[in-house]
Amino acid sequence: MQIRDLPHADPGVPDARSGGALLRWLYRTQLGGQLKALFWGLVHTGAQATFPVPVGLAVQAVVDRSGSRLALAGGLLAVLGALVALGDTMLHRAAVTNWITAVARMQQLLARKATDMGATLTRRVASGEITTVGTGDLEKIGWLVEGVSRFGAAAVTSVGVCVALVLYQPALGTVVAVGAPVLALAVLPLLPHATRRADAQREKAGRATELASDTVAGLRVLRGIGGEDLFLDRYRTASQEQRRAAVRSARMWSLISAVQVALPGLLLVAVVWYGVHLALQGRIAVGELVTVYSAVTFLLFPLRHFEETAMAYAFARPSADRAARVLALTRTTGGGVAPDSPLTGDLHDPVTGLTAAAGRLTAVVCGDPDAAGRLADRLGGHAPDAEPRPTDSDGPDAAPPDPADAPPSVLLGGTPLDDVPRETARATVLVQDKDPTLLSGTLGDLLSIPASGRVEPADALAAAQCGDVLAALAQASADPSGDPGTARITERGRSLSGGQRQRLALARSLVADPEVLVLDEPTSAVDAHTEARIADGLRALRTGRTTVVLTASPLMLDRADQVVFLRDGVLVAAAPHRELLRTCPAYRAVVTRDTAPPDLPDGDRPQPAGATARTAPIEETA
Repeated sequence: MQIRDLPHADPGVPDARSGGALLRWLYRTQLGGQLKALFWGLVHTGAQATFPVPVGLAVQAVVDRSGSRLALAGGLLAVLGALVALGDTMLHRAAVTNWITAVARMQQLLARKATDMGATLTRRVASGEITTVGTGDLEKIGWLVEGVSRFGAAAVTSVGVCVALVLYQPALGTVVAVGAPVLALAVLPLLPHATRRADAQREKAGRATELASDTVAGLRVLRGIGGEDLFLDRYRTASQEQRRAAVRSARMWSLISAVQVALPGLLLVAVVWYGVHLALQGRIAVGELVTVYSAVTFLLFPLRHFEETAMAYAFARPSADRAARVLALTRTTGGGVAPDSPLTGDLHDPVTGLTAAAGRLTAVVCGDPDAAGRLADRLGGHAPDAEPRPTDSDGPDAAPPDPADAPPSVLLGGTPLDDVPRETARATVLVQDKDPTLLSGTLGDLLSIPASGRVEPADALAAAQCGDVLAALAQASADPSGDPGTARITERGRSLSGGQRQRLALARSLVADPEVLVLDEPTSAVDAHTEARIADGLRALRTGRTTVVLTASPLMLDRADQVVFLRDGVLVAAAPHRELLRTCPAYRAVVTRDTAPPDLPDGDRPQPAGATARTAPIEETA
């Protein structure tokens, strides 16, 4: 695998049983690259390890006044220098390639998992956790993957040097062969403490990141209520906790580094002292002492690799555990075979009793915004109620939801959505949340989506009443012609008002033209006049297509073919809007914002002014 071949044609199926299993799977998937890096690592470190031989030969040649042996030593040094340069260059190239390809593979796997899970992902994993896994954790995993080949080459070379020293000079070689493993293992008792501190630092960083994201996303609202100082104080507190955790982690790693410097230094002093003692006794020559000294000096280099690899593993293992938990998430839906013909027919929810007739505009009144959101997810075959949203108190080993507790599947034309592939279900039923997301890019990019081709973008924009949005984008467009399609939309559409974002998202859904379109409060941020025109445009553009609108707006309800009223998650009544106003007091209380008990006789119920007219919010402008 070369970097130019990225992204991977198929990232594979990861072994997500644990973090260690995931790391081993990553190593196996790029075994060829790891072996290539190991080969060049052996060339590099092997040439370095051989340097003491010509150095000792040169010193002894000077002592013996032998010009030929001195020339031979110089030639060997030149050859070894060239091998070191070549090996170092190719090792760096191969190791970094392994790092990048492993991170790219993990990014593809996480993106595939996010696409597969949809809205379920953020209900089972906190958003801050997902952000941290997709950024900092992947970097730590890549760091370990990159260092494995270096560690392997350093370990093989170190063993070879120790064996060679024992054979070359048994007395000094034995001291080195015994001392080197002790030095390599000396930091192991400190690693668990360092790992715990590093994990605590990571948790604090994730908390600070989540607070920062929430603060930025809701900054306009916070400014409106004067709460930005409160959230900024919370972020400052979380940031200081992260700083203190980082300092504690750095202290432990500083101690490990100090141990890795002090102990090899003591070994070097011991070898030199014992070697001088042997040289004075005439048991070894000066050149042999220089050779052994140079070999011990070289061993300090792989010992540094051991420390770096231990540090990389201490950081990567918790990161791999978190990544494995995300990749191990599964859904209990969408495992069937694609039907031979397109899914059509009535949309029926057995949990609530709701039935949306095919080809008609059905409005649903829940009374509870949270219940409406859960119903919208279920109608789209998204998150089952058995999957609770994670909280900060949930531990990493919390038991997953039992699939048997999931509610029965929604039926489309008598076919359970859970029994068809997820791609088919999503292409057939499109759900627009009450707070839709606009990705950064141009207006043309926003509307360039998989669609039936029956609805032109211009018609969708007109139906969604986006004329003022187009005018604003045309003024901001860098195109001299003022084409709004080339205007940039910032991340999450923050440069637009709430109503403008909502209408652009509605236009995008209309362009997609799915067989079934589910809209959750699509006009909550627009004024009454605009809402009435949107309702007319939606009804006209979706003629012959199944549309479900979850709303309590009389303007939208009055244009629906059928209104379904749910109370406590159960169907209470289904009829046109005006008929429900006459016959269902509880429905009238919800729609007209009547606070009187719904079981009073109609004549005794206080009638607020404008009972049948919606009190529309002023469109958000900032």
